[in-house]
Amino acid sequence: MHLNFDFSARQILWTLTFAAQLVLLVVLLGRNRAQRFPWFTTGIVLFALRLMAEVLLSGRIAMVNLQEILLVMNDLVAIVGLLVLVEVARRGFAGAGHLTWINGSMALVVASGLLLLLWGPWPAWRSLAPDTLLGRLRLMQWAAQKVDAFGYLVAVGLGVLVVVFGSRFKAGWRSHAQMIVIGLSAVGIVWLTLQKVWQNISQTMHPHTQQEYQHVISLGSTLMRVNDITYLAALLWWIAWLWLDEPGAAGQIPASVSDNDAPAGAAMDKED
Repeated sequence: MHLNFDFSARQILWTLTFAAQLVLLVVLLGRNRAQRFPWFTTGIVLFALRLMAEVLLSGRIAMVNLQEILLVMNDLVAIVGLLVLVEVARRGFAGAGHLTWINGSMALVVASGLLLLLWGPWPAWRSLAPDTLLGRLRLMQWAAQKVDAFGYLVAVGLGVLVVVFGSRFKAGWRSHAQMIVIGLSAVGIVWLTLQKVWQNISQTMHPHTQQEYQHVISLGSTLMRVNDITYLAALLWWIAWLWLDEPGAAGQIPASVSDNDAPAGAAMDKED
């Protein structure tokens, strides 16, 4: 008896990613992490909805309409991703002074912005043709890519800052904020690297035959698969660490217990 599974590697990866997102949402809601990281939770929900829309709407509506929906969701995911970085930075460096937090944030944003300007390529405004439907779709795609690139550059820089200086403030080792940032940084490093590799491939490889063209497409699919696997690994990382309590959290007084009933000084140990 031979078992026949008509699932491609892409379908299997999609299923595992979507399942991991659902499990992560269960952890965030069940372990009361969503209250501390609402934007992170929102980002996971939007990404899961985007995956569902791609599968449920594909072949059922016109391709142009499908692209409009997916590109709008991509832009929303990219914007929420920036809010996630602000959220984890505030959590991770809650112990820093107000001036220190502002100066550090500005330095990170400026450095990431300069790297983004050098990252390229930047298309000419006329080539986008925003007065046409196709031009608007290209503009939305370009905006999502640039916002993603900026966010990942910030995430990598934030990851370095949290690992090096986090213990001095409030993002000590095994804190939830640090674990989220490490996952985002790993995804960012791989995404930025693969984008650069694809840029080099696009600039150096000029297919002249159908076989060469298929080879380029195969390389692009492989790069996308590596990126998807990295994101899946990050989901598993977040599931594991967000399920666990932070160091010292086991001895904290639950929020349902009033300060008057708690032992002296216990209210100071509550999770913010």
